[in-house]
Amino acid sequence: MGKKINFKDLVIWEDSDYWVINKPPFISTLDDRNDPVNILGLAKGQNPNAHVCHRLDKDTSGLLIIAKNDEAYRHVSIQFEKRSIGKVYHAVVDGIHDFKEKVVEDKILKLSNGTVRIDRKGKEAKTTFNTLKAYKLHTLLECKPLTGRMHQIRIHLATIGASISGDAHYGGKPFYLSSIKKKFNLKKDTEEQPLVKRHALHAYKLTFLNLKDDKVEVQGEYPKDMRVLIEQLEKNI
Repeated sequence: MGKKINFKDLVIWEDSDYWVINKPPFISTLDDRNDPVNILGLAKGQNPNAHVCHRLDKDTSGLLIIAKNDEAYRHVSIQFEKRSIGKVYHAVVDGIHDFKEKVVEDKILKLSNGTVRIDRKGKEAKTTFNTLKAYKLHTLLECKPLTGRMHQIRIHLATIGASISGDAHYGGKPFYLSSIKKKFNLKKDTEEQPLVKRHALHAYKLTFLNLKDDKVEVQGEYPKDMRVLIEQLEKNI
């Protein structure tokens, strides 16, 4: 899908020092051996001094801050280090869950195969979860990671029995429309495909200070696959 991406179409907020983009799923934030198209490359095509200030997994959609110069990059990096940047993600998870400010603080250990596990020897990690809406067999959650560990939200949800729909690495099941739709008919001799071909996780909101120390708050709408998923959950409640 990467070949047709126009960087400027992804930008939803900018000033003279930063862009905030709404990253589509299935594109890497940084260089990817398997795909010539990545967000950093697209940004450098606009400005050779561009730095991506943080990263999202290839299959995760949503908001990314990109600095246009070194000073802007340092300014946001310090905010990430101090954990003063507000990050809100939305996830559709398997099962019905009623979370009210549920905090998970299990330590996360990065493994050599590109996944993570919960381990006392790992790095500290903290995420807060709130239920936004429960459906028939799924729940829409708000996830607020205080730290920024690899696969943090995904593994923390798995540990509390609320794996993200479609997240096969961490126990999530594929989301089939037939699981919630009563009169679901599939064409003869065709196999049903999952509604979302990735884990249903979206970086929804970011709050940070720009170089003038003005507070910037940006919200990014869901990409098409997640929008369709939630529409179907609403219709078949």
